[in-house]
Amino acid sequence: MKYEFSLILTESEVTDEEADKLYAAGCDDASVLTRDGVTRLQFDRQASNLDEALASAIQSVEHAGLAVARVEIERHEVPQIA
Repeated sequence: MKYEFSLILTESEVTDEEADKLYAAGCDDASVLTRDGVTRLQFDRQASNLDEALASAIQSVEHAGLAVARVEIERHEVPQIA
Protein backbone atom coordinates (compact mmCIF):
# COMPACT_ATOMS: atom_id res chain seq x y z
CA MET A 1 0.00 0.00 0.00
CA LYS A 2 0.96 3.61 -0.43
CA TYR A 3 0.83 5.91 2.61
CA GLU A 4 0.73 9.71 2.52
CA PHE A 5 2.16 11.66 5.44
CA SER A 6 4.50 14.51 6.28
CA LEU A 7 7.57 14.67 8.45
CA ILE A 8 8.23 18.11 9.91
CA LEU A 9 11.95 18.69 10.33
CA THR A 10 13.72 20.57 13.12
CA GLU A 11 15.65 22.47 10.45
CA SER A 12 14.00 25.67 9.22
CA GLU A 13 15.44 25.17 5.71
CA VAL A 14 17.05 22.36 3.75
CA THR A 15 20.09 23.21 1.66
CA ASP A 16 20.68 21.72 -1.78
CA GLU A 17 23.37 19.50 -0.27
CA GLU A 18 20.96 18.26 2.44
CA ALA A 19 18.28 17.64 -0.20
CA ASP A 20 20.78 15.50 -2.12
CA LYS A 21 21.57 13.57 1.08
CA LEU A 22 17.84 13.00 1.70
CA TYR A 23 17.41 11.65 -1.83
CA ALA A 24 20.45 9.38 -1.48
CA ALA A 25 19.21 8.14 1.91
CA GLY A 26 15.96 6.90 0.36
CA CYS A 27 13.65 9.93 0.48
CA ASP A 28 13.16 9.91 -3.28
CA ASP A 29 9.42 9.50 -2.61
CA ALA A 30 9.20 12.82 -0.74
CA SER A 31 8.77 16.46 -1.72
CA VAL A 32 10.58 19.11 0.32
CA LEU A 33 8.44 22.13 1.15
CA THR A 34 9.49 25.13 3.26
CA ARG A 35 7.08 27.82 4.39
CA ASP A 36 7.42 30.37 7.18
CA GLY A 37 10.54 28.70 8.56
CA VAL A 38 8.98 25.23 8.71
CA THR A 39 10.36 22.45 6.53
CA ARG A 40 8.08 19.57 5.61
CA LEU A 41 8.86 16.37 3.75
CA GLN A 42 5.67 15.18 2.11
CA PHE A 43 5.86 11.43 1.52
CA ASP A 44 4.04 8.94 -0.69
CA ARG A 45 5.65 5.80 0.72
CA GLN A 46 5.05 2.18 -0.25
CA ALA A 47 4.97 -0.16 2.75
CA SER A 48 3.00 -3.07 4.16
CA ASN A 49 1.56 -0.87 6.94
CA LEU A 50 1.63 2.70 8.23
CA ASP A 51 4.06 1.97 11.08
CA GLU A 52 6.58 0.52 8.63
CA ALA A 53 6.15 3.51 6.29
CA LEU A 54 6.73 6.01 9.10
CA ALA A 55 9.66 4.13 10.62
CA SER A 56 11.48 3.76 7.30
CA ALA A 57 10.94 7.43 6.40
CA ILE A 58 12.19 8.66 9.78
CA GLN A 59 15.20 6.33 9.53
CA SER A 60 16.01 7.70 6.06
CA VAL A 61 15.82 11.31 7.29
CA GLU A 62 18.07 10.55 10.24
CA HIS A 63 20.51 8.69 7.96
CA ALA A 64 20.76 11.92 5.94
CA GLY A 65 21.81 13.73 9.13
CA LEU A 66 18.56 15.62 9.72
CA ALA A 67 16.06 15.38 12.58
CA VAL A 68 12.28 14.94 12.65
CA ALA A 69 10.30 17.20 14.97
CA ARG A 70 6.91 15.58 14.37
CA VAL A 71 4.74 13.50 12.05
CA GLU A 72 1.55 14.76 10.41
CA ILE A 73 -0.96 12.43 8.82
CA GLU A 74 -3.81 13.87 6.81
CA ARG A 75 -6.97 11.86 7.21
CA HIS A 76 -9.01 11.39 4.09
CA GLU A 77 -12.69 11.08 4.80
CA VAL A 78 -14.68 8.64 2.72
CA PRO A 79 -18.11 9.96 1.76
CA GLN A 80 -20.93 7.96 3.25
CA ILE A 81 -23.63 6.68 1.01
CA ALA A 82 -27.10 7.26 2.45
